[in-house]
Amino acid sequence: MNQLTVLIPCKNEIENLEECLAAVRLVADEILIADSGSQDGTLNLIHRQPDCRLIQRQYIHSGDFKNWAIPQARHDWVLVVDADERVTPALALEIQQRLAKTSDVDGYWIPRDNYFLGQRIRYSGWQSDRCLRLFRRDQAVYVGDTDHAEVQIKSGRVGHLKTALQHNTFADYDSFFRKLNRYTNYQADLWNAAGHRATFLDLLLAGPLRFFHAYVLRCGFLDGKAGLQVCALTGFYSFMKRARLWERNCSDDTHRKPSSSQSVRAA
Repeated sequence: MNQLTVLIPCKNEIENLEECLAAVRLVADEILIADSGSQDGTLNLIHRQPDCRLIQRQYIHSGDFKNWAIPQARHDWVLVVDADERVTPALALEIQQRLAKTSDVDGYWIPRDNYFLGQRIRYSGWQSDRCLRLFRRDQAVYVGDTDHAEVQIKSGRVGHLKTALQHNTFADYDSFFRKLNRYTNYQADLWNAAGHRATFLDLLLAGPLRFFHAYVLRCGFLDGKAGLQVCALTGFYSFMKRARLWERNCSDDTHRKPSSSQSVRAA
C-alpha cells in the first residue's frame, strides 16, 4: 500500500488546526505542517503534536508556498488539506482504498461540501466545487500567482473521488473580512501592475451581476438566509476587487501628475 503525507499549509489557525489534525490522522502516515508566520499560538500547538513535522517559510502566494512544501513530503502520495477542511471517515476510507490498488492515475479531484457560518451551502455555484488535492508528489506543480492557483499533474492522468472533503469556509464575519482584505488587495495589485484600469461600468456592474449569477442562475435562493448572504458577499467580493484597483489607479495617477510648482518651473 502506498503511504501518504498530509500537507497542511497554515498561518494563525489555532481555532481550526486541532480538529483538522484529528481528522487527517484517519488517513495520514505523515503530517507535514507548512507554517508561514503564525503568531496566535498555532506553533505551540504544533510543537505538542509528536506526529507532526513542522516546516516554515515566508508566504508569497499559495502556489509558490505549496510548490516549496510539496517536495519536502516523505511519501510518494500527498494530500493537501487546509486547516478549515475536514477529512471525513468515509473520505479517508476511499483514499485508502484507491491508494491500495495499482493504478496509472497520478492525481485525484475531490468534491467539496462547503459550509458558511455552520450552514451547508448546496447551491450558489458551490454545489459544483471540487479540488485537485490528492496526487503523487513528483507529478504535481501549482500554476498561477494568486491565492487560487490550481495544481497541475505533469502526466495528465487524473481521476475522481466520490466522497467529499468538508470545508468550513467562514466561522464568522470577522474571518470573512480578513480573507476579503487579503484576496482583494492581492488581486488589485496584480491587475494594477499589469496596467488594468477600473472603469465606471466595472464598478457599477461587477457586484450586481455576480450576485445575480449566484443567487438566480445558480439557485442560491434555495439555501435561504445563508444562501442570500453567500451570494451578497460573493457580489461584494467582486466589487471590492475593482474598488481596490480603482484606489491604486488613483494613487498612481496622483504620483504621475506634476505638482503646481513643477508646472510653473516647466512653463
